[in-house]
Amino acid sequence: MNVGVKFKSRSSKDSYRGRAAAEVRRVSKYHTHSIPLDMEDIERDYDKPIVEACIAAKTSLIVRVGMLELGAGTGSFRVREMMHRIAYPMGVHVRADVNLTDIEATCTDGVSRITEVVDLPTTGVNTERIWLLEHFADWLSVKCGQAGTYHAMSVVSRELVDNLDEPNVYAAARKAVKEVLAQDQDAAKALKDAVATAVHNQDEISQSRIDAAAIDTRTAAGLGTIGSTPRPEAAPTAVASDGSKDSRAASAAADAVAQDSDSSVAGTATIGSPATSKGRNTGAESIEDRAPSRSASGRPTSAQDHAHEKATSSEGGASSEQAVSSDGSASFKEVTDFRETTSSDETASSDESVSSEPQATGGITVRQAHERLDLIERRKPLYSPLFSGFASAVACAAFVFLLGGGPYDMAGAFVGAGIGQWVRRQMLGRRINQFFATGVAVIIAALACVGTLRLVGIFDPVALKHDTAYIGAILFVIPGFPLVTGGLDIAKLDFPSGVQRITYAFSIILVATLGGWAVARMVMLNPQGFEPVNMSPWLMAGLRLIAAFCGVWGFSVLFNSPQRMALVAAVIGALTDTMRLEMQDLLHVPPEMAAFLGAFLAGILATLWRSSVRHGLLPPDLGYPRISLTVPSIVIMVPGLYMYRAMFYLGQFNTLNALDWAFRAFMVIICLPIGLVTARVLTDRSWRYDV
Repeated sequence: MNVGVKFKSRSSKDSYRGRAAAEVRRVSKYHTHSIPLDMEDIERDYDKPIVEACIAAKTSLIVRVGMLELGAGTGSFRVREMMHRIAYPMGVHVRADVNLTDIEATCTDGVSRITEVVDLPTTGVNTERIWLLEHFADWLSVKCGQAGTYHAMSVVSRELVDNLDEPNVYAAARKAVKEVLAQDQDAAKALKDAVATAVHNQDEISQSRIDAAAIDTRTAAGLGTIGSTPRPEAAPTAVASDGSKDSRAASAAADAVAQDSDSSVAGTATIGSPATSKGRNTGAESIEDRAPSRSASGRPTSAQDHAHEKATSSEGGASSEQAVSSDGSASFKEVTDFRETTSSDETASSDESVSSEPQATGGITVRQAHERLDLIERRKPLYSPLFSGFASAVACAAFVFLLGGGPYDMAGAFVGAGIGQWVRRQMLGRRINQFFATGVAVIIAALACVGTLRLVGIFDPVALKHDTAYIGAILFVIPGFPLVTGGLDIAKLDFPSGVQRITYAFSIILVATLGGWAVARMVMLNPQGFEPVNMSPWLMAGLRLIAAFCGVWGFSVLFNSPQRMALVAAVIGALTDTMRLEMQDLLHVPPEMAAFLGAFLAGILATLWRSSVRHGLLPPDLGYPRISLTVPSIVIMVPGLYMYRAMFYLGQFNTLNALDWAFRAFMVIICLPIGLVTARVLTDRSWRYDV
């Protein structure tokens, strides 16, 4: 039975096609791979402070952050951790089931409960997005009046997120952070001098009054400074010995508190961003002055900030944080911003004009948070397909050298991997099926490598003997991220996500090895391994160090890491992979044990890097996520040659050799995440205990 639509004329047929096309566009526009929430509730609270929004609006932020994190290639444990970090400052509890491409999250605020389900059409790796989401979580937490947990100085996260719309976001953020830190140091010095001058001149202000004017702060284990509820008071006025007021001391004290900062002199994070006092006379522009968060009426989004601004300006000064030691010298530890958390009754009594405004600690609205996430989600890749192909060529050529290849092998892998990655980026950019794109890219890369060596063989017949080089040309498709994150998920007892990730990784490997095997059968290749290179041990170690650095840098670029992040990962990878290979050659350590030790050292070095940033030994903008440093540094340890040999022998029905190489590859692969897990257990309490 043939069912169809009959048309009386050509015009009616064209009209039908036009309506059908319009319907397809509408469907594609609203098909967001998620079950929609109550949009009326979200739209109604879209311009409310986050902490006052309904549970649907809060859930839209929580689940969206989880979706972006999952789409960046991280494991389920990091996705859950990020969702909890977003939910906590909102007062929401979240329970999420995370798999390879979908999330089912239930959120509750103690009164209402809502469940949202989202799924992704595909998966990939984007380390830049992982890093930006870490900063967004701290930015949101600070805006909601809570402490940041990612950086010791929340000003780093604030500046990076606030400057996401800049053409060069990282340079703009670094410049703004330097300005804020310089202003903080000037403010701290001015306040310290003011208090010291007041004590030296023996003014009439008692020690008790100084203590009352100080802000009661707490430093939570180096994670941030949380201010209590201060009462706006007039700043202490220094009186000189001749009875006149010391205007310098009063002005400096007012300047110090009016200074808008999120970082202390000691390098600890601070919370909030109070409104600027009228007593400010430094002329330095604060960050909130440059990028204020205001409502449609132009008022500050937090009513408490407005109340504090009015109270401090009417008193002619600002409260200050200071302490005077017994010997009369000023002891100034930190200058902190704070978000007032007074009750609605206290706010109404101090400023009746703003009593009708929302009384919330959240300094941003739901709309503003989604706008920041829009900028993160819509960021274009950092590197063009051409540069990505160059990075792939460098990585695979270095990989071949580390496997024992010579100059001809490296040249063939360089050309093949560069062309193959360029083709893959072009296909993935057009949303071609990931497995199909991988297979096509592998075949093109292998043929390009073989063709290059055959062309060189016309001038030097020795190049024709390098049959194994094409294996190195296809190693750019190794799914190192899902292999490692799958093992980490299993270590956290999340078997559904872990098994799915490992299955996905082995599926990519199967497609790649089948493509390479098909090329070998077409051009009659019989790879037997790389010929040994006669070289002194010291020279070999030095060249391995350089090759490992270049290889890890190339894989980091493929993962869309910013250049500084890629260079840090390259340093870690150069040290760990060189150590692994030297242990195999000099100490005859089994490859499996060497892989475990190399991954373990990579995890330790990444932790030391993060700790150095948190303690101020390194610039604050270099605090990268561990996974963005460890995975690129150990991807080069994945035994791609072992896996290909297993598939090659399987294609020849040589079962014993196929199983032998397959089990060798399997043992090395499982040792890599075990090494990272061991390092994480020893350095992270949340991994050390099952809670």
